[in-house]
Amino acid sequence: MKKRISFYLVTILVPVLFFVLLEVGLRIFNYGYNFKQWVSPAKGILVLNTDIAHKYFYDIQNVPYSDVDIFDKVKKPNAFRVFVLGESAAAGYPYLPNGSFSRYLKQRLSLEYPDSKIEMINCAMTAINSYAMRDMMPGILKEKPDMIMIYAGNNEYYGALGVGSMESFGTSRTVVNLVIYLEQFRTFQLLRNLIEEVSSMFGKKAQPTGTLMSRMARDQYIGLDSKVYWEGIRQFQGNMTDILRMAKKARVPVVLGTLACNLKDQYPFVSINQKRFPPADSVFVMAENALREHEFHAADSLFRFAKDLDALRFRAPSELNVVIDSLGRKFDDPVVNVDSAFDALSPDGIVGNNLMTDHLHPTLQGYEIIGRLYYDEMERAALLPKTSPLDLTNHQQDSITVADFPFSGLDSVIAEYRIKVLKDDWPYIEDADRIPVYQLLSPRNHIDSLAYDLVLDKLNWLAVQKDAAEWYANEGNTDAFIRVMNVLISQYPISTEYYDYAASVLIHDKEYDTACYYLTKRNNIDRSAFAEKWLGNIDLFRHNPDSAKVHLLASLKINGDDPQVWYNLAGAYLYEKDYEKALEAVSTTLSLNPGFPGASALKKRLLFLAK
Repeated sequence: MKKRISFYLVTILVPVLFFVLLEVGLRIFNYGYNFKQWVSPAKGILVLNTDIAHKYFYDIQNVPYSDVDIFDKVKKPNAFRVFVLGESAAAGYPYLPNGSFSRYLKQRLSLEYPDSKIEMINCAMTAINSYAMRDMMPGILKEKPDMIMIYAGNNEYYGALGVGSMESFGTSRTVVNLVIYLEQFRTFQLLRNLIEEVSSMFGKKAQPTGTLMSRMARDQYIGLDSKVYWEGIRQFQGNMTDILRMAKKARVPVVLGTLACNLKDQYPFVSINQKRFPPADSVFVMAENALREHEFHAADSLFRFAKDLDALRFRAPSELNVVIDSLGRKFDDPVVNVDSAFDALSPDGIVGNNLMTDHLHPTLQGYEIIGRLYYDEMERAALLPKTSPLDLTNHQQDSITVADFPFSGLDSVIAEYRIKVLKDDWPYIEDADRIPVYQLLSPRNHIDSLAYDLVLDKLNWLAVQKDAAEWYANEGNTDAFIRVMNVLISQYPISTEYYDYAASVLIHDKEYDTACYYLTKRNNIDRSAFAEKWLGNIDLFRHNPDSAKVHLLASLKINGDDPQVWYNLAGAYLYEKDYEKALEAVSTTLSLNPGFPGASALKKRLLFLAK
């Protein structure tokens, strides 16, 4: 009997041990992807792993990634931490990374609550859907969020692993979520890659070209009230229910948003014949006729019906907003009615190109409106930071936030080019009608050329921003230079090199007040001899010797071999008629650099004054 039990145990344990050793070996040799949700690019901070999208995309190259917002590894007592979930509209496309509604909210909250450290972490990505959001939710809850915002649903059919996607595993949520879970194991990644290799031997799968949008959904038509249509609705409802249930269990408040899209100025992409419904294009023409007759209510209803009949489901059907409202009531979570607000702010009460760049991505003004709507809902639901706010009205907060929003002329050109490229591809046009990209974009100057190189993936976002800053500095365009530097600092708030560079250029241009702003912000991150030196120099220039001495001495504590600091310190002592200390300081200057300009003359003067 004992031998039989031992035999069965060995039979079970040997394959288990094999797979354990295989998994360990694959990790040691760094095979596949590390899908750890949060990674640390610098000491003490975390960001969303830029490789995480590979869990959800299999046949797509150049997978998307989030806005890479940082937050502290150890949450500070005064931190107000918010995570944002969604797709490209939540990420801020085509203005990403800085144009999202989450960036508006971070800017406004930081203004109104200066004693709180605002951490707004946007996890939204292009072409994902509720499967990816559900997968990321446990990792988000481990990081102790104060709240979660969700603006999602437009990608539910064609987003990665959706029921209508080129990357689908079928309609079973259990199967799809299990596959996503297994992706964390290198053994599973190895098995998947082997299967793909074997499959390719029997016929290589054709890779569609064009935008990610066109690659994920080409020819995947879904009629209204069809089986696949309702499978998509159930997929969204099931995954969102899981997400909200997890948040409720962790006692983390969630703010949802209904989805807005281009109704008036977006002709249906695909109109198909269905037994129970008229073609989408016919209904759209009826809507346009009603609008011309000033029958605005009827026109709005018809435009919405045409959108729901569109068999290419790039815009969320109206049923998804019904689901979002019902989930809000079920879990007692606030729902921001973005859809109705966009209509109310549009001519004739129907949203179109006034607030939309394409079929569903808002303009920069549209993203600011979404941010404003979420802020108002946070205020109504008492979800704002607990520290003392400034005495500013909501209108003042919004005006200052918009005026100081970190967005540059380069960002505007990049967004314009992204939309042009998007609309020069299926389903906007057929492949035969596409325009050569250089002719389509027609860059006219250096900034246009940088945007062109970014959109064509010749340069990355950081490279073009740094190039633009340097170009504006060389051109003497201080305002444009400051705009670009603010964009860089907004994206990389703890990278001290950008504060130093901004201050250096502004000091050269004698823009001392603005330079002091960057030097002070830099010192708040990490004190440096450079920042202290120039804060001291500028104070001395302003005839503030007491403050100048504090900064100059602080600079010398970090680097005591800078002759310029000693020379200026001598000047501060001279200003106060402390000739002995001034003489000592200028003597040190000369010992470090005997030829330092003006030092010998100053020493002679001090020797005379000392007598």
